[in-house]
Amino acid sequence: MKVNFVLVLNSGSSSVKYSLFKNEKCLSKGIKENIGLQGGEKNHKIAIKKILEKLISDKLIKDFSEIKIIGHRVVHGEEIFKKAVVLNKKNIKKLKEISYLAPLHNPANILGVEICQKLLPKSKNIAVFDTEFYNSLPESAYLYAIPYDFYQKHKIRKYGFHGISHKYICQLAEKNIGKKINRLITCHLGAGSSITAIKEGEPIDTSMGFTPLEGLVMESRSGSIDPSIPLFMISKLGYKATKVYDILNKQSGFLGICGLKDFRKILKKENRKTRLCYEIYLKSVVKHIGSYIALLGGIDAIVFTGGIGEGSAMFRKDVVSYFEFLGAKIDDKKNNQQEKIISTPDSRIKILTLPTNEELMIYREVIKLINRKQN
Repeated sequence: MKVNFVLVLNSGSSSVKYSLFKNEKCLSKGIKENIGLQGGEKNHKIAIKKILEKLISDKLIKDFSEIKIIGHRVVHGEEIFKKAVVLNKKNIKKLKEISYLAPLHNPANILGVEICQKLLPKSKNIAVFDTEFYNSLPESAYLYAIPYDFYQKHKIRKYGFHGISHKYICQLAEKNIGKKINRLITCHLGAGSSITAIKEGEPIDTSMGFTPLEGLVMESRSGSIDPSIPLFMISKLGYKATKVYDILNKQSGFLGICGLKDFRKILKKENRKTRLCYEIYLKSVVKHIGSYIALLGGIDAIVFTGGIGEGSAMFRKDVVSYFEFLGAKIDDKKNNQQEKIISTPDSRIKILTLPTNEELMIYREVIKLINRKQN
């Protein structure tokens, strides 16, 4: 099959991000927000149709039929989907069956696929999974210390998320340094935050777990907490499980500590709670990096990406300061100018700030799948 264009879609509960690629070049990108809400399109079908119509009006395509391949970001593939896959009826049925593992994400991802099947019936829809990068995690990293039956019968294990971003950043870091990186830590820091330890190109551990709630403190997620806390909230405080889930996912993190979600606003508003929020987040990041350095047996490079990772020079400097004892040195000028390599020439650890590009990574995985099927 000759592929001229690949449309990449990331369908969320109230938004659709899109990028149109041709030979790794992004011809157009954008987002439809507030779908089903005031100021947005009435539903996802109208939003996706308007995206396609815009591509025609911008004279990038002549008609819908030119889009023969659509790559979809799908958050959760469980253990069933270990690589990108063409979405037929059988695979969509399997995806729906595991949607309980990512109830905030997978249903919206699947909805985007089903709409594309109706609007573009002759196109191939291909899923690229956030969990795919972590299929090589060792059993000792992905199993929890609970009765083994829970894994065997219910697939309760660490899956890891932001995998598309971490995989892209790993490859980009090696390109910028100009060689393979033996021991690498990638920090995707933003509204959702995660850190991954990568050894010789393969992840050996990651901060997010069975769901994206585990790990770092985040914009509105608590991150890892004592497992007894939600039980206490239910049994002693009388909260329903659904309410506890909502509190830990949507009312905690930065928002719960200081009442603000946007990290930029937290940096600008100087008071006791914002300082406390900053310190808690900083220590959360530092503790994960420190533990991963131990697991890797040392460290060659640390990469910062995501809205906070790329956007806050002060936060990057504060994180790196904890690892000066290992010979990590940051160049203040390069850091403030957000250059790609921000460590000093004599730093024993390379420190990088790189922009992630999940859409390009999805495109590459789609092309890889197509080439594999043609050979």
